Amino acid sequence: MRIADLAGRRVALWGWGHEGRAAHRALRARLPDQPLTLFCSEAEAAEATSLGDALLSIEHAATGERLAAFEVVVKSPGISPYTPEAEYAAQQGTRFLGGTALWFAERADAGGEVANAICVTGTKGKSTTTSLLAHLLRAAGLRTALAGNIGLPLLELLEDDAEAWAIELSSYQTRDVAASGARPRIAIVTNLHPEHLDWHGSEARYIADKLALVTQAKPRIAVLNAADPVLAGLALPDSDIRWYGDARGWHLREDALYRGDAFIMDTAALPLPGRHNRSNLCAVLTALDAFGLDAAALAPHAASFQPLPNRLQPLGERDGFLYVNDSISTTPMATLAALELYANRPVAVLVGGHDRGLPWDEFAEAMRVRAPRAIITMGHGLAAQNGPRIHALLEPVAAQAGFALDAAGDLAEAMGKARAALPGGGVVLLSPGAPSFGPYRNYVARGRHFAELAGFDPDAISGIRGMGIA
Repeated sequence: MRIADLAGRRVALWGWGHEGRAAHRALRARLPDQPLTLFCSEAEAAEATSLGDALLSIEHAATGERLAAFEVVVKSPGISPYTPEAEYAAQQGTRFLGGTALWFAERADAGGEVANAICVTGTKGKSTTTSLLAHLLRAAGLRTALAGNIGLPLLELLEDDAEAWAIELSSYQTRDVAASGARPRIAIVTNLHPEHLDWHGSEARYIADKLALVTQAKPRIAVLNAADPVLAGLALPDSDIRWYGDARGWHLREDALYRGDAFIMDTAALPLPGRHNRSNLCAVLTALDAFGLDAAALAPHAASFQPLPNRLQPLGERDGFLYVNDSISTTPMATLAALELYANRPVAVLVGGHDRGLPWDEFAEAMRVRAPRAIITMGHGLAAQNGPRIHALLEPVAAQAGFALDAAGDLAEAMGKARAALPGGGVVLLSPGAPSFGPYRNYVARGRHFAELAGFDPDAISGIRGMGIA
């Protein structure tokens, strides 16, 4: 459905975050006389009212009955379509779309393909993969857009042109591509682990929603990680699958990068901390080959890549402690990957955040044989935090494995206890394995506070370079 198709229909916006504001601007630019209704919180209503849009009505209660009064609801990604209100409205015939769906519909050619779009999703690594993809596309001399879930809504670039689009999609947005009726030229899926179960409702639905980018949107080429057990068993009759992560394509042998049997370069010195990040390079190079570029010639340009903030980000040393900001970590698997990177150093890791019900049993089992010096669980005394649950799970493991286990109410207390657990110095690692909601608005705010508490300038560590078109 294109934006022009909304003319004369009963249309509402649901949500007034970054994506919601972008959707309003795009619809108003294309449909200046279209009445719109906005469902948002009372706090958000003041900003929306200040726009002076006489054709924008604002309501606070997005009940099923009110949503059902509209033919189309343009929904912000963070709002789940599996809520009772949304499901009721959908049963009454309301169609829910996101800004991603509108952008793809606008960009599709006569055959329904967005020929210069390369989409990236996955539980871990999608932001780094998308940014690295844009970096190497630009190194090839292409005018490239870096946008999507990484922090710049696609609809903000609706009127702009690029030769290549590097688009990050969260599991909240992947079905939008299929809903648009368009197909991307290339789609990358990095890996799959349980996440966002509160939004999706179950692990099975999370995986199905994530895979919708390749199972329903049917990209011409699907770039898949052969090392992921779920992806390795995937069959896509409507797409050409290009595998990475094993000898069929781009893969790593220790730190050596290979394309098939051909050695390309050593990756040890690249600014991609952790083996999982260098695996993301394999995904990018596979996509570049699929896009018609010489990926082997572009691979060395990864050396000039600027690592993303909040992702295994070394902030620097203070008084014998190296502070590492991995605030983006929202799953126990991400925390395990962070610990692997610093396995040869004394580490105190800070874990815990908003409780989405993810199991930590596998993490606890791993701590029996490869635990850090100390684990500090956060959020004790706060509502809806999983720190106490993680702490209880780890207590018998700590007694057996011999690592220090302590509890903290907030980040400041946790950092103090982490330093105390490392009397000879070491790594203070913020890798929470959980979202920030509750004490912080988002993982960026959590990372900024960590930097500030460690004595670093939060503004100096927060920006993602290369957003937009360049």
